[in-house]
Amino acid sequence: MVWLDKDIWFPDPYTAPPDFPLAFGGDLSPERLLFAYSLGIFPWYSEGEPIMWWSPDPRMVLFPNDLKISRSLKKILKNKNFKVSFDRDFETVIKMCASIKRKGQEGTWITPDMIEAYTHLHRLGYAHSVEVYLDGKLVGGLYGVSIGRTFFGESMFHTVSNASKVAFVHLVERLKRWDFDIIDCQQPTPHMARFGAVDISRKKFLDILRYSVEKPSIVGNWNK
Repeated sequence: MVWLDKDIWFPDPYTAPPDFPLAFGGDLSPERLLFAYSLGIFPWYSEGEPIMWWSPDPRMVLFPNDLKISRSLKKILKNKNFKVSFDRDFETVIKMCASIKRKGQEGTWITPDMIEAYTHLHRLGYAHSVEVYLDGKLVGGLYGVSIGRTFFGESMFHTVSNASKVAFVHLVERLKRWDFDIIDCQQPTPHMARFGAVDISRKKFLDILRYSVEKPSIVGNWNK
């Protein structure tokens, strides 16, 4: 096991275990988080555990132009009952993602330290949220990290059916306009697969990422 210290570094993600953390410890400083994401590494752990850093193989990703929208969701999007914004209420979105009950899951990996760290990244202009409102009430959303032309999805929530799907579609359409290369979905899920996400090898993901993160980042509030 590799334990990190105060210096900001990581083992080579190309040779990391496919389904086990490549490192433990360190901190959630903006510098370390941004460096980790740029290498295809992300933190995932539960409260009371040391920080665990992952670079799984395979990796689920969505290429923005491959987005699939079901017929029923297209109808919902056309109705325009939902109102969508970007970066309007990041802190509430991440707290809702942390507190929402999920089927087959006890507790949350979005710890208070994670909330503080990603809110800090948001203030720096690298973490972003999408909010979905119905009748003026926040009913769904998502958040993630953006570096270069890659968006690293972290979590989403909904309290009204389809609200998080609406958030995701609006995000992907925005990223398509900005010529993003890839959306990192991290772990394979049937939910993301229905949107067109696919599993690719870690090597392929890291090869794409290496060039994508070198492109100019769109830093700041995305609601402008």
